[in-house]
Amino acid sequence: MIDKADTAFMIIASSLVMIMTPTLAFFYGGLVRKKNVLSVLMQTMVILAVISLQWVFFGYSLAFGPDVGGLIGGLAFAGLRGVGTAPLDGQSIPHLLFMAFQMMFAIITPALIIGSFVERIKFSGFVLFIILWSTLVYDPMAHWVWGRGGWLADLGALDFAGGTVIHITAGVSALVMSLLLGKRCGLETGHSPHNLPFSVLGAGFLWFGWFGFNAGSALGINEQTVYAFVNTNTAAAAAAITWMLLDWAVNKTPTMLGIITGLVAGLVAVTPAAGFVSPLSSVIIGACGSIFGFIFVTYVKKRFGYDDSLDVFGVHGIAGIIGALATGVFADKTIGGTDGLIYGNPGQLLIQMISVLVAVGLSAVGTLVIYKLVDTVFKLRVAKRDETLGLDLSQHHEAGYTLID
Repeated sequence: MIDKADTAFMIIASSLVMIMTPTLAFFYGGLVRKKNVLSVLMQTMVILAVISLQWVFFGYSLAFGPDVGGLIGGLAFAGLRGVGTAPLDGQSIPHLLFMAFQMMFAIITPALIIGSFVERIKFSGFVLFIILWSTLVYDPMAHWVWGRGGWLADLGALDFAGGTVIHITAGVSALVMSLLLGKRCGLETGHSPHNLPFSVLGAGFLWFGWFGFNAGSALGINEQTVYAFVNTNTAAAAAAITWMLLDWAVNKTPTMLGIITGLVAGLVAVTPAAGFVSPLSSVIIGACGSIFGFIFVTYVKKRFGYDDSLDVFGVHGIAGIIGALATGVFADKTIGGTDGLIYGNPGQLLIQMISVLVAVGLSAVGTLVIYKLVDTVFKLRVAKRDETLGLDLSQHHEAGYTLID
């Protein structure tokens, strides 16, 4: 039976997750050079439109349709056939609303990857890459972890709101894309964000939208909703302060960029655990996500020399892995799910390790194959002249500002 309060809450939660995608555009847009800001906004908004349609036509069915061998959903829900207002078994919201909530997750996941290849990807190839990636990487992973009959779900993998399905897949794919595309031209000494206030605004609204992201994953109003809400805020705060202190200690000054990077790392880390752990555990999870993210962004990236432009792997991939594993450590069945390592169930940590390895493997191999396929058709890297001019003008014949670099 449909519960009106749960339904109203989930409409709000879905709206909050939706606004995270244009918000992400400002977070990323402020970090790039002026001549590429509009291209980042364009890529993000196109994903919002394109994946909305992909999800309706067949994506939702592949992810949440009737199971086929534990590997993929069938096409019974293609075109939203049979997806009406009657709730699914065990739910109290319309099936159509559940589809819409999950659609917002499917949209923001490939949008996260943008940060790894900004300023150097051809728009035509980008669109095809996103469609194929969502279909061949995101949809199967969502089915394995969240779909009824998915093999990781049956194994007992815990992922409350997408640490494995969203952040690890996006982060690892981002690393692969940055390696395949190569470094940007003319950035041997790096560059500063062209509009940091844009990015601060984006980070603030990401934090706000994440309440819908995590608390909404309870699919109604209950005890888990409250834990997820509080844990989201607590982990973000702990991670922001942790990154600031690391910045202060290592670079001798606290920075605004460090604060917003840290809070995102904390939000990512707590996402898989949000409805399974206590607030004190979320402090540890957020801080650990920030510490390991800082290490990868500050040291590992420099050591290996890859150009993950906006640190998608270091923040989303690494913090996502930390969060998924921490869920296997701190999960408390009195809150939700099952017990983790510290409550006497080491097997859950092993299951979380398996889910992490699966997500890493699928993302890496899937992204490599899709890249090679799309690159043969469109050649994904823009010409050096176009890159030097900037993607705003070379790809879209528009400019974010009157004067550009």
